Amino acid sequence: MDHGILDAKVNPGHPVPSFGNDPCKFPHSLSDVLAKGPVDLFFIEFAVNDDQDAGHARRECIRGMEGIVRQVLTHNPNADIVITYFVNPSMLKTIEAGKTPLTIASHEEVARHCGVSTVNLAKEVADRIRDGALTWKQYGGVHPGRPGNELCAAMIARMLETAWKAPGPKDAAAHRLPDRPLDVDNYGKGRFLAADKVKLGKGWSLQAPDWKKLAGSCRDRFRALPLFCASEPGAELTLPFEGKAVGAYLLAGPDAGAVEVSIDGGPFTRKELYHPFSRGLHYPRTVMFATDLKAGPHMLTLRIAKDRPKDSAGTAVRVIQFVAN
Repeated sequence: MDHGILDAKVNPGHPVPSFGNDPCKFPHSLSDVLAKGPVDLFFIEFAVNDDQDAGHARRECIRGMEGIVRQVLTHNPNADIVITYFVNPSMLKTIEAGKTPLTIASHEEVARHCGVSTVNLAKEVADRIRDGALTWKQYGGVHPGRPGNELCAAMIARMLETAWKAPGPKDAAAHRLPDRPLDVDNYGKGRFLAADKVKLGKGWSLQAPDWKKLAGSCRDRFRALPLFCASEPGAELTLPFEGKAVGAYLLAGPDAGAVEVSIDGGPFTRKELYHPFSRGLHYPRTVMFATDLKAGPHMLTLRIAKDRPKDSAGTAVRVIQFVAN
C-alpha cells in the first residue's frame, strides 16, 4: 500500500486556512485559549479522551465537539479548525475489525455538519500496522512518541498543501456556521460561573488545599488555585445559574467522594466524582450534574454524599469552577 497518500479530509467550507487578526472579545471565561486573543488556526483532538477517559456515548461526544467548534468560530469567524483523531489500543482493534470507533464517528458528524477539516491519524496508524510498515511500539502508544507525532505532522502538512492548491479568496473569509445545530443542546454556550455567586454552607471553604498533606500528585497549574473544598458528608452549597445544564470542573483525587444534586428543590441524585485515574492523581475532570433542563434560571443545591465511591479513600470534593451551558 502506498502510504504517501495520507487520510485527511479537506472540507470545502474551510478551503484555505486564513490568518486574520481581527480583534474579537469573547464573553466566556475560556482562559486557556480563547481569552488570549483571536485564534487563527485551531487544532482539536479529543477522540481518545472521549473514549477512554470519559466513556462518552454519541450524544455527549457530539455535544462537546460541536460546542468547541461553535465557541471557536463565535470567538473568531475567520478561524480555521482541524480535528485530528488519535488512537488507543481498543480503538485500534475496532478499526482493525473494519469499524469506526464511536468517538471518531461522532466527531466526524460534527466536522461534516460544521464544515471542518479532519485528519484521521488513527486509521493511518491501523493501516500501517496492518501492512507491516509500523508497530504500536514504534508509534509510541496512546501518547505518541516522536515517530507518531511526526506522522501526524506529515498528515497535517499534506492536508494543508491540498487545501492551498485549491482556488480560494485572496482575503480571509468568515466561516458561517449552520443555523441549525447538529444537537441543539451542544456546549456552544458553555462557560464558567462567577465564584462569588456560590453560597457556601457549613463545612465548605474556598482555599488552596495543603497538597503536602494529601495523597496523590497534583499538576503544578492547579496547586496555587483556591478551590471550593469540603469533605464532611451532608455539607451543602447552593448556586443560582441560567441555562439548560450545570456541572463542575474539579480535581478528583484518591479521596474523591460523591455528591448529591438537586435542581430547583427537586429530588437529589447521586454523582460520583472518583475516576479510575484518581488512584494516584488529583485528576482534572468536568462532571455534569444536570442536563436537558428547561432553559432559564435555576438553583443548584449540592451536598456531600455519605457513602464514598468504590476504591475511593474518602469523601472529598474540590471544585475549581462551576460550569453551565
